[in-house]
Amino acid sequence: MENHRRKFLKQSALATAGSFLIPGFLKAYEQESFLPHNALRGNREKVLVMIQLSGGNDGLNTIVPYQNDIYYQRRPRLAIPKSEVIKVTDELGFNPEMSPLKKLYDEGLLTVLNNVGYPNPDRSHFRSMDIWHSASPSDQYWQHGWLGRYLDATCGGSPNPHMAVEVDNALSLALKGEHVKGLAMSHPKKLHRIVSGEPFRSLNKHYHGEPLQNASMDYLYKTMAETVSSANYIYDRSQEYTTSISYPNHYFGRNLKTIAGLIGSGLNTKVYYTSMNGFDTHVGQKGKQKKLLKQYSEALYAFVRDLKASGSFEDTLIVTFSEFGRRVDQNASGGTDHGKANNLFIVGKHLKKPGFFNSGPDLHQLDEGDLVHQVDFRRIYATLLGQWLQSDAQAILRGQFEPLPFV
Repeated sequence: MENHRRKFLKQSALATAGSFLIPGFLKAYEQESFLPHNALRGNREKVLVMIQLSGGNDGLNTIVPYQNDIYYQRRPRLAIPKSEVIKVTDELGFNPEMSPLKKLYDEGLLTVLNNVGYPNPDRSHFRSMDIWHSASPSDQYWQHGWLGRYLDATCGGSPNPHMAVEVDNALSLALKGEHVKGLAMSHPKKLHRIVSGEPFRSLNKHYHGEPLQNASMDYLYKTMAETVSSANYIYDRSQEYTTSISYPNHYFGRNLKTIAGLIGSGLNTKVYYTSMNGFDTHVGQKGKQKKLLKQYSEALYAFVRDLKASGSFEDTLIVTFSEFGRRVDQNASGGTDHGKANNLFIVGKHLKKPGFFNSGPDLHQLDEGDLVHQVDFRRIYATLLGQWLQSDAQAILRGQFEPLPFV
């Protein structure tokens, strides 16, 4: 392991004269924190990948209750015809554009949780997403995310933002802790190019790690230095794995390809996060959502194949959610308006209950025209934190939520 360590540090962008010189206070972390976790511990740690379908995906046209007359009565033009549904049980089936997801279902790699939501739901995109990101009660406003609090609780003062990486241009609330935050980037090469220029070059010239009298400036400089360290580390490690899997050539497909490459490279990252936009389908939903679900399913299937090829799938769990579902009735514009409960997907190798975890929505019992939530999403978070990431879910979620036996 010592030879591997010396070789890694010699080759690393952190150790080359042409890269950013690391301030003194970060030197202590070069020799341990930036090593790949499989080199430090002899095996991989668990990795969690969160996928957000932004805009409120219509769950009823995703997992279709094709035997339910109410579904067809409420959606005379919008419902998926029974003949087109990819049937998987006597009552439920996939949208016809989701055949790649059906393959994962058939392989026992997919669990579908129906009727997921939270008490006193909010139909605002921004507020509902804040609730999902922070895991707060719907009447409270929390400033830190559930995964950010996980980083606070488990990173032990480590200054490594790359412990949680969001493949996007901005960092979501979910990954913002009080003391530790994740790192947002669109691609390792682009991030490396950014930190090689201004204002980071000026930081190297003027700041050498000594505490500044101005606390705000000291925090800013330290954050920039940590970002440079992580950016160079990520860029260096990203060269270790090249995929042979073909991905769909769209934004979401490229994001998953980037994540698969980082996981396959042995990056010391516990959480990855990415989003797919466009699911706010008030108008002309049918064709629009079909296209989105096709892109999602094809990219996810390629992602799973890639993780298998790199030997990483066994230790990776993938969760797909949306901030809320849609109303049961179609609207006058050929779409659906903001609703409440929705379905959620879990993909992984070690699922305790592959297939449908619970029954589909009860269309006879609605809440002012909306699906009634039966599973609090924070029970899912409690399971991910406690069972998969081996952390103190109760402390992180600031409450007791009974885990669910899906992993």
